[in-house]
Formats: sequence, C-alpha cells, structure tokens
Amino acid sequence: MTHWIENIADELSKKDVEEHIIASGTSISGSIHIGNSCDIFIANAVGKKLREKGKEAKTIWIADDNDPLRKVPYPLPEDYDQYLGMPYSTIPCPDGCCSNFVEHFEKPLLNVIEDYGIEMEAKSGYEMYKSGVYDDYIRISFENVNEIREIFNEYRREPLAEDWLPYNPVCEECGRINTTYAYDYDGDIVKYRCECGHEGEMDIKSGNGKLTWRVEWAARWKIFGITCEPFGKDHAASGGSYDVSSVISEKIFDYPAPYPVPYEWITLDGEAMSKSHGVFFAPDEWLKIGPAESLNYYLFRSKPMKAKDFSPKMPYLDFIDQFDKVEKVFYNEEEAPSEKEDRKFREIYEIAQINAGEPLPFRPPFRFLVNAYQIAGDDLEKIFEILKKNSQLTKSFEDKEFDDLTELEMSQYRERVDNVIYWLDTYAPKFVKFQVQTKKVPNLPLTDEQTQFLDALADLIEATEFSDAKELHDAMYGILENLGLKPQKGFQAIYKMILGQKQGPRAASFLLSLDKDFVVKRLRKEA
Repeated sequence: MTHWIENIADELSKKDVEEHIIASGTSISGSIHIGNSCDIFIANAVGKKLREKGKEAKTIWIADDNDPLRKVPYPLPEDYDQYLGMPYSTIPCPDGCCSNFVEHFEKPLLNVIEDYGIEMEAKSGYEMYKSGVYDDYIRISFENVNEIREIFNEYRREPLAEDWLPYNPVCEECGRINTTYAYDYDGDIVKYRCECGHEGEMDIKSGNGKLTWRVEWAARWKIFGITCEPFGKDHAASGGSYDVSSVISEKIFDYPAPYPVPYEWITLDGEAMSKSHGVFFAPDEWLKIGPAESLNYYLFRSKPMKAKDFSPKMPYLDFIDQFDKVEKVFYNEEEAPSEKEDRKFREIYEIAQINAGEPLPFRPPFRFLVNAYQIAGDDLEKIFEILKKNSQLTKSFEDKEFDDLTELEMSQYRERVDNVIYWLDTYAPKFVKFQVQTKKVPNLPLTDEQTQFLDALADLIEATEFSDAKELHDAMYGILENLGLKPQKGFQAIYKMILGQKQGPRAASFLLSLDKDFVVKRLRKEA
C-alpha cells in the first residue's frame, strides 16, 4: 500500500503533458493558518514526488487578493468594517508596517516558506487583473454568457437574471466589489449598478473588477495549464465550485479540469479555525514549538479527507512523541511495533522529510526536555548530562559527549530546547510547570511515614550509583512496600521537599537529573 501523495503522482504521470503545473491558492482575508494553507503543502509534496519520478513539474501559489473583505479578521479593530466589500489589495495595512492589508497577512507565511522546503511561484490575483492576464477570458465569458448562465442555473434553485454577467466591477463611488451588478457591455466597456446607488461604466482593461469565482477558477486553470489542484472540501461538495468550474473549463475555455485533491478542514482544540474569531494556528507559530518536518508529518500521516484536530497544549506532547518515533524508525534508531508499522512510518516520513539524504537530526525527547529544562535551566551542556544520565539518547548519540556534537546537531539541539521553552511559556498547563526550590527547604507538612520514606530514600541514593531511572524506580517501590506507604503519598513527599508542591515529573528520572548531594541533603531536610 503506497502513500496517497505517491498515488496522486502516479495518476498524474499517466497524463500526456510536457510539464505538470500543481496549483494552490489562498484567500488573503486574514491570517493564513495551517488549515487554509493545506493547499500549499499538498501541492508542494505532489510536485516534489513528480520530479522524483523524472517528470517536469512546477508548483504555483495564487493569492486570491482581489476578493472582497466579508468579515473583519482578528485582531483588527471593529472600525475596519468600513472596508467590508472592498478588494483586499485596496485596503490599508492595519499596523502601518506593510504596503497594504494583503502584504500584512501574507508576510508571516512567505517568511517561512523556505523553512518548510516549499518551492513555489507566487502569483497575485489582483496583479493578474491589473496586468491584463484575464482580459481575453473576460471577453470570452461575455461572448458565452448565455451558456455560462445555463451552466450556473443547472446547479441553482433560483435562476440568474437574463441580464446577468459573470463579472463584478469595483464601484468607482464606494470602492466595493461585492455590491456591484454588471448587466450590459459594449466591447470592453461594462455597465453596472451598485447597492450604494451609483451607476457607472468600467473598462475591463483597467483591471478594476473580477470574474465571478467559478468562472475565474476555470479561467486560471487554462491560463497556467494547471494539471492538479488541492482545495478545501467546501469546493468539492456536489454541485459546488469544482463541479461548476469543471464544466465551464471544458465547455467555455476548452480545457480539461485538473486532477482534484480535496481535503478536510483542520480544527483547533475541537473548534473550527476562523480568521474573524481569532481561532487559528499559523505555520510560523508551528516552528516555535516543533521542526518543520513535524507539520508535514501532521498533514501527511493520514488521508486528506480524514478529519484532523490539532492542539498545541498537552495533546501536543503525544503528537511530538509520535513524530520523534517515526523519525527514529526512519533512521533505524528504533524499531517500529510491527513490520506493517515500519513500512507505514518510513512511507510517511519520506513524504514529510524536507532535506533528503541529511543525517539523523539531534532531537532529544521533547517530553523529557520539558522536565530537564526546568531542572537545568537554559544550559545545553547540563541538559545533555541529564539526558545521558537518564538514558534518553538514541544509539547514535548514547556514546557521544556534549563536545562531540557537530555544528548541525548543536543547532538542532538548540532549536529543540527553544521549542520546549516556547511551549512551556505559551501552551503548557500549570500542572506541568515546576521550579526546584534550591535556596531553602519548603515548609510543607509531612506525616511520620513520609519522613521515614524520605530518610530511607536518601540513604539509598547516597549509597548507590543507579544506572537508569527504572532501577531507582523499582528500589523506591521496595521502600514504599516495606513501610506500607501508598506510592502517591511517597511521591508527594518528594515533590513537597524539592518543588514545594504536591506534584511533579516522574520521580525516579527527576531525582537522577538533580545533583546527588543536593537530593540527599534535601530529603533529610538538611539543605
């Protein structure tokens, strides 16, 4: 069984074309997040796979920046509703940091495209209209308006008016594009009326207007020779944009509709991503908590139409554990649970990988680093010692010392620790956070049995050199059993004395990560 990206590339390879053009598009109506940028990641993966198969393939990204603003996106002020209905490219930058609204919301994505290994040519819908790219297709649409109207009406409950044209001029009075109605034309001159009360004429060559979406989509398939395009499931609904545009593409523009790759939306903590409500998670934010490959893995580990929910909070630790496991299996550092899982892991990581042929990245376990960082602070060498002491390094690194790390491995290590720091500061719940109380013994009550347990544990740690956390863990349970003390009470006593709270990380690993003399003295309440 092969990966779905591979299957798409195989299907496209059968087409008799000189070059495959895989298109993606994003409406610049606000922040671009991991949900509405799926097009880009899928298109890039398909193009990459085609090139691996020896096919000519190029990926393009079209910014739908000539569409009207329908909702004020988060975190813009309410007074931005004055721009509702206007093309995105004509709206000013909300912070005055960019040339306009579009650049402001495009920048965060375009700044990290290289980090994700994405190769694409960026196009602007607004500039395409202004430069005349669409002019001939507007003329063809007007000449065939009756047939286009019939195609639309087949999918509509209420038929379009007889004077309807598949085009919306920008009103020269109010600047809006979604409130105008084009009803007649003479050559390149379009007559329109606007809901603001204005009636006027517009020359299509001015670029101050746009084809209605389903006609525009079909036109650009022909303009660029697009052979494959991913898009959200809303466009794939029966009678939706793809169905209608496909008919228009073939009947009006004499071009076969591209291979469709519909995908399911991504939810965030169970809630639909919404730019207007501020519910979204962006690709640049992802890089603050994980490597670029991990987002690829998230997107490609399941089929595109499978529901996906992402949480950067506690569930993220399970996710990044899984990613690390897959990566280590790919690099033969660990074994997969079964042969079937082994094939699956390698297949997915091969798609997710950005720089093929590079050596195993040095990414110590994220979950363990959450604790190690809070113990050692931002001291990479000290954290490395804790990793070694707790057998947290895989076989390629277990015999290495800190100074043996290459420049690349050190940068990957630094990146992973920075990811952990950001996750702790931004998404970690309170119960994950702790601070070792080094200056004085916390004044928290203990039972006599808990005190006995701590004394016995101090004696054990002082007299024994433990090779790993499991050995200490088993010895701790032996003491608890002898004293008839419940494990929960025993561990609470450890956390009270060292952290000044009732809970903390796994006790055995935690104790081995601390200075031995400090642990012994603290358990005896001596320092």
